[in-house]
Amino acid sequence: MLARDCTFTVIDFETTGSVRGLPDEPWQFGAVELRGEDIRVLRDDCLRIDPARPFNPYAPGRHAELRGVLAAAPAPRALLPEWLPFLAGGPGRVLVAHNAATEKRILAALAPLLPLGPWVDTLKLARAVLPGRAGYELARVVRDAGLEGTARGLCPGRDWHDALFDATATAVLLRAWLASSQWRGVAADAIAER
Repeated sequence: MLARDCTFTVIDFETTGSVRGLPDEPWQFGAVELRGEDIRVLRDDCLRIDPARPFNPYAPGRHAELRGVLAAAPAPRALLPEWLPFLAGGPGRVLVAHNAATEKRILAALAPLLPLGPWVDTLKLARAVLPGRAGYELARVVRDAGLEGTARGLCPGRDWHDALFDATATAVLLRAWLASSQWRGVAADAIAER
């Protein structure tokens, strides 16, 4: 199957960052679907975090302003049944993340027996198709491609290190690559990994 004919579920978690003695935990989840040219929001969830739990002081995002919301939000495992229809995949559905190792780790901890994938990691793709860059952070790659305004138009009022915004920006980037002439004949298996 051609990659451009797939349905992509693009996800992003924001996490607490590692703090001595505590695991790195997700506090926000965003998911969008990319099908052809269309990008639509699937989920925009705040996730429960104990209000006394410290965040790594260098953890990005707006977690500080959302502490009250996070204390009352559902736990990730409580939301997992709602996420399964688009995470579990199926024929022609591919999971996508920028630096997918983080999302894979979190999902494996939440649902260790759930087979997930195939995956497209846009960080690995960016390193392959844009060699020699100074860095491959999502914001840098999207800005360098001239796509930040498109992402902001699809996700107004949000910014980098917001799970929904980052998922949207990743989808915009992948959509642009798939629409380019050199990617028209690319098979899904050529860019995906298990």
